[in-house]
Amino acid sequence: MKLSLFATALSLVVPVAADFYLKEQFNDDAWKDRWTISSDWKKKDELGEWEHTAGEWHGDVNDKGIKTSQDARHYGLSAPLSKTFNSGDKKDLVIQYSVKHEQKIDCGGAYIKLLPGGDKFESTKFGGDTPYGVMFGPDICGTSNKRTHVIFHYDKKDDNLLIKKNVNTEDNQLTHLYTLVLRPDNTFEVFIDNKSVRAGKLDEEFDYLPDKEIKDPDQSKPNDWVDEKKIADPDDEKPEGYDDIPMELPDPDASKPDDWDDEDDGEWEAPMVDNPDYKGPWKAKMIDNPDYKGKWEHPMISNPEYEYDDNMYAVCKDGCTHVGFEIWQVKSGTMFDDIIITDSLEEAQKFAEETFFKKKDGEKDMFDAAEKKRREEEDAAREDEEDMDDMDDMPMDDDMMGDMGDEF
Repeated sequence: MKLSLFATALSLVVPVAADFYLKEQFNDDAWKDRWTISSDWKKKDELGEWEHTAGEWHGDVNDKGIKTSQDARHYGLSAPLSKTFNSGDKKDLVIQYSVKHEQKIDCGGAYIKLLPGGDKFESTKFGGDTPYGVMFGPDICGTSNKRTHVIFHYDKKDDNLLIKKNVNTEDNQLTHLYTLVLRPDNTFEVFIDNKSVRAGKLDEEFDYLPDKEIKDPDQSKPNDWVDEKKIADPDDEKPEGYDDIPMELPDPDASKPDDWDDEDDGEWEAPMVDNPDYKGPWKAKMIDNPDYKGKWEHPMISNPEYEYDDNMYAVCKDGCTHVGFEIWQVKSGTMFDDIIITDSLEEAQKFAEETFFKKKDGEKDMFDAAEKKRREEEDAAREDEEDMDDMDDMPMDDDMMGDMGDEF
């Protein structure tokens, strides 16, 4: 009887369906109706145009995305979520999208933002000063500044908190998949190409909370504390005549030149050279300090201001309603595609299999072929240039010059 009741209870357990807050593949021209350009954010000539394209290399010509197309421009674009994500629901937050730097990026952002605002959100004014809940994705400028941003807004500090240790990023010319998971147990995880590259606790990886322990303000190093490990040997005495040793001596190997005239040139003096016996100012040798007490360590106490916050994860406390890109690029050519915002990492990974991984190999083959053709053309151009240089260096006699004259 108990077994049958248990089996019945199991049969009533129904998996909770995932929520999807946004799915965008940019494969149709109607994407412009779903997304709003930040036309009032900057002057018109400061804003770049978005290109709807499959890119120079791709796995499917019909699989399109949006691409930055003008150098040295700001790009602003946003879209409403299909439903509000509210941290109060205590669900996982999963943000995933793909990025491809076809231009071999040197300086520019490619991050995405999750935005609050609701009915008051002004899409045409969305820009760098617009409040956000999450900022996530690659940002590159130069060879030393390459990172995947992970930034969360924290209401208690009214501040945006950047992860303390940089997360690496990809900067080659192929598509890469970026995934962020924020969980209501105050942990997070970052994936690149579906491989976990960073995971941890929010209070350990970000400056959410004050230190658990602080230096005791009522304690200080005692005045008689001896922290000098070595001291001058009091029994060591300076040798007699030490200070009489000169720093330099006349060069014993020098001799007066034959053409030296004492009347015209003055009395000849040998040039000075370093004295090998000179040891510098005398110092007593150092010995272990018998009174040394070691390095003084400030006593620590519990920080009275420390308090754990169960709601650090609540980046969308009042609800996030939009998503957007707000970036600057020196050299354009970055492509965005396959955005999903959900509460299920499993569903995000399934979406990645249907999109990113499905076209990955075909794109790589097309890119490799394009690179091979580019290298062959460069080699051919280099050979032509070398042939021309050889001709310029070749000596010509009168007959050759005459033959060339006949041709022209």
